[in-house]
Amino acid sequence: MTMPVLALLRAAEGGPSSPFEVNMGLFVWTWIVFLPLMWVLYKFAYPAILSATEAREKKIADQLGEAERLNAEARTLLAEQQKLSAESRSAAQAMLADARAAAESERAATLEKAQHEQEALMARAKREIGAERDRAIALLRQEAVDLSLAAASKLIGQRLDAAGDRKLVEDYLATLSRDG
Repeated sequence: MTMPVLALLRAAEGGPSSPFEVNMGLFVWTWIVFLPLMWVLYKFAYPAILSATEAREKKIADQLGEAERLNAEARTLLAEQQKLSAESRSAAQAMLADARAAAESERAATLEKAQHEQEALMARAKREIGAERDRAIALLRQEAVDLSLAAASKLIGQRLDAAGDRKLVEDYLATLSRDG
């Protein structure tokens, strides 16, 4: 339905009835308008368009160069940051190892000090025990001498010279301890 309407509209305008039909008047006027328009565009618009295009191309090239420079700088900074990060990580690990070593040496020193204190305490206790034993032996000897003198004086029935008797019994006990 639209085709017959179009054909009627074209016939009313006085134009060609077929799209393949050539109208020479329209053809000539089209060229008369087209050629001066092309000359005006070539003379005035084309240089402006060309310079704007070249300026834009230069601007894009500059931006690409700047982007490449910034990209290279960013890569350099990233590599430097990674290097610093690795250095700080290794420094932190070294500090941690040093701290562990210091703690271990401090623990060993504390253990050694505690062992020395324990040994000193044991030596002092042994000395005190030895001194108490010697004192107890001396007291026991004195008691033995006194008992021996008392027994001897009861046997003899008289009291002898205390200093001489004591000397005699102590010498006898000393010979017994040397033999035994």
